[in-house]
Amino acid sequence: MASMRSRVPMHSISPICATLLFLSCSFSSMHLCASSDDHLVPGKPLTPGNTLVSDDGTFTLGFFSPSNSTKKHYYVGICSNIVMSEGNGRILWRSNNNIIIRSPPATTISAKATLENTGNFILRSMGNNTILWQSFDHPADTLLPGMNLRISHKVHQVQHLISWKGPQDPSPGPFSYGADPNSFLQRFIWNSTRPHHRSPVWTSYFLLGSYMENLHPTIYMAVHRRDDDEVYMSFGTPIDSVSLLIRMVISYTGKANILSWHSNMSAWTTLYTQPAHECNLYAYCGPYGYCDNSETTPTCKCLDGFEPNDEEAWINGRFLEGCHWKKALRCSGGDDFLTLPGMKVPDHFLFIGNKSFDECTEECHSNCSCVAYAYANMSTKAIDGDDTRCLIWTGILIDMEKCSEGGENLYIRTKKISGTMLTTNILEIVLPVLAALLALICIVVVWICCFRGKQGRNEICTMLMLGDRGSTHELADRKIDLPLISFREVATATQNFSDSAILGRGGFGTVYKGTLGDKDIAVKRLCKGSGQGVVEFKNEAALITKLQHRNLVKLLGCCNDKDEKLLIYEYLPNNSLDAFLFSMFCSLIVKAQVLNH
Repeated sequence: MASMRSRVPMHSISPICATLLFLSCSFSSMHLCASSDDHLVPGKPLTPGNTLVSDDGTFTLGFFSPSNSTKKHYYVGICSNIVMSEGNGRILWRSNNNIIIRSPPATTISAKATLENTGNFILRSMGNNTILWQSFDHPADTLLPGMNLRISHKVHQVQHLISWKGPQDPSPGPFSYGADPNSFLQRFIWNSTRPHHRSPVWTSYFLLGSYMENLHPTIYMAVHRRDDDEVYMSFGTPIDSVSLLIRMVISYTGKANILSWHSNMSAWTTLYTQPAHECNLYAYCGPYGYCDNSETTPTCKCLDGFEPNDEEAWINGRFLEGCHWKKALRCSGGDDFLTLPGMKVPDHFLFIGNKSFDECTEECHSNCSCVAYAYANMSTKAIDGDDTRCLIWTGILIDMEKCSEGGENLYIRTKKISGTMLTTNILEIVLPVLAALLALICIVVVWICCFRGKQGRNEICTMLMLGDRGSTHELADRKIDLPLISFREVATATQNFSDSAILGRGGFGTVYKGTLGDKDIAVKRLCKGSGQGVVEFKNEAALITKLQHRNLVKLLGCCNDKDEKLLIYEYLPNNSLDAFLFSMFCSLIVKAQVLNH
């Protein structure tokens, strides 16, 4: 298993000096000079203003000095001769390491240095043609096709690409690119000793990418083991194309770029860059958060089943606090694993070798501390005799991304959704919806009853009171403006329909006197069980409402409660009209009788 120790890029342990001793004007036991276009031989030194050119004319080696440098510092560099002829020179290699070639005292080394067509500057012994030194073993900020970047450290230190300090300052900068010291399965960009960006974990030892739509060649990245038992990374094109010039470079801004020279435009074209967005920086979305690159603008999201630790900060674009479980996990046989496709898996994994997919799943399922796992079949020649790649996580999940293309499955431990759990989840969804619907209905009813005004209330009152309006043709086409008074109010006003409150009785009911508020009223109560009374009740309500006159009794309201039907009139204190008429008639008869006598 891979250890979880602190990551520090190994190049930071020792200082770097920008000198190349064997190209100095003098070297104690060896002198090099320019005797032909592509190589140096003993006799004459290479001086500023002179250059070496590779046999095919692709690369040039010589002294250069930054154009805006206040002090005249010279560097030895290799650049593309094709690019230089276009007036857009870019140094592909520069001296940035102490190079020491040791020989026995008082001996002279007969050697020749050649600039190869690959861009590699090689120092060979002229006796047995042994390579004494080569520039490809000392990368600066650029990786060319054919170069090998050492990503394991069994015997030697891990190699890194080291950025320039600025756009015109070739001295070593703060950013570097190389393999994880704990595992060659992933690569990092460091800002000094801090992780700046992390690449996806290798899912195969040989990767192809179609970065150029208008060119047939694709670019490969491969991991392989050399004779020195170290593991190396390289990149290039499957076919040898002289016209295609590509390079990988770590920029002074901390970006790893793959560039291609576009001769028609006389410019470098960016084929690939990382980090491409702020969201792609290391651990930008915090624990259990991931950068979703499938969105138009990449943004941070929480994994399924998680929610932000600080909701306000998350809304305001501050994601470092990350996310947490909505419901804490309890290791049990009911746990399941949620599949998240197309992911860049988290950092701080444990690598378990020689496991099938089912065995990798069981390894995590049987371990209560395992929160996630991922699996890949490397499907190419194994580095350590093992083509499988089982990764498990037992701690915080950090630095994840949702890939717009590619990616792999990440399996997250979660609660199994079945039985009671499934029912609970359904209720959690349905109950809030029903509550919201009932609240909406209540709001509508309140609005109708309280805010539509007198006309709306009167129409509702009339419909409730009249019931089936189709029983009378006269009322079918009428709108009656009549207030509705509750049965409880009427009963209270008439002392619960007390006999002492009776004013009189008729064929269809009894009339009671009562007090409603500060007003005296007369209540006509229809007899229960009177079939004809319902029709007359409707007719009376309709006619009295429309025939309002100061000489007619005024209908104040109505009440329709179950089988109780009541009409509420204003109270006339001088008895009824019949009493007044009969009283006058009797008085006239008495007077006539007196006169006759």
